[in-house]
Amino acid sequence: MSVTVIGGGVMGLCVATELQGRGISVAVRDEGPGPRACSWWAGGMLAPWCEGESAEEAVTRHGLGAADWWQAQGVPVARNGTLVVSLSRDAAALDRFARRSRGHRMLDAEGIAALEPDLAGRFARALFFADEAHLDPRRALAILSDRLGRTDSVAGQVIDCRGLSARDALRDLRGVRGEMVVIRCPEIALSRPVRLLHPRMPLYVVPRGDGVFMLGATMLESDRRGPPTARAVLELLSAGFALHPALAEAEVLELGADARPAFPDNLPRIRRMGGVIHANGLYRHGFLLAPAVARMVADHLQHQTRPEFMDADHD
Repeated sequence: MSVTVIGGGVMGLCVATELQGRGISVAVRDEGPGPRACSWWAGGMLAPWCEGESAEEAVTRHGLGAADWWQAQGVPVARNGTLVVSLSRDAAALDRFARRSRGHRMLDAEGIAALEPDLAGRFARALFFADEAHLDPRRALAILSDRLGRTDSVAGQVIDCRGLSARDALRDLRGVRGEMVVIRCPEIALSRPVRLLHPRMPLYVVPRGDGVFMLGATMLESDRRGPPTARAVLELLSAGFALHPALAEAEVLELGADARPAFPDNLPRIRRMGGVIHANGLYRHGFLLAPAVARMVADHLQHQTRPEFMDADHD
């Protein structure tokens, strides 16, 4: 069997990697907007328990194995957990998050300081999700890409993983815009992603090492690509300042935005249409769910299974 995977984002690279690991001949054809497509701007949080606060149960269940899959591919994975905090005026938001999620324990101010000394004295309580992890998305994409063959042609079984570009075939696919800021702030250090439950702009801050952090979390119902808006940047930086005032003096390294592909229920889909297998709709769970979807696609090809995310045939 030979396979051509169309799309060089996280979905396409994970599918190709899974197939290659099972001894299937596979090549990747990337027709997307280039290396700064949607996956390039991801946070890289492998946070199935946190995502369970607002996502379907399947996201948590299938996301639990993501860290192990990435690590098995030789991708460095930081297994330091996730910290969720709120300002004192937003204490009810932290309680609500606790009720709607699992896999955490409540910390007091002393517990927060023990985990993140630079946040000492800033928050009275926090939720700590000890079993969560994160990775550097760009490094992960490069590691997978370097091991895969490339092609300009299409041969054998075609698997379409083009993300939002696949709307020409997947009519119910929509775009959900995300915007981010990369900063350098050597004055503070964080060992794990920190989520701030801000009333206007829920924020996540992901450490990249050497005083570099990614700030993100915007979710707009829009398929517009291109630079982030001034409002988004202002709100992200303002929320970052609320997390720690030192971030006000940070150096802005990079601004970015793109549109995530999503179906109406925000769960991924595997579809067969005209002999082509489509794997798409990762929404905001790209690095978390791509390994599970890749395994489903590979199982379907090898054993003709009908996985959970597979729609009825559209042929």
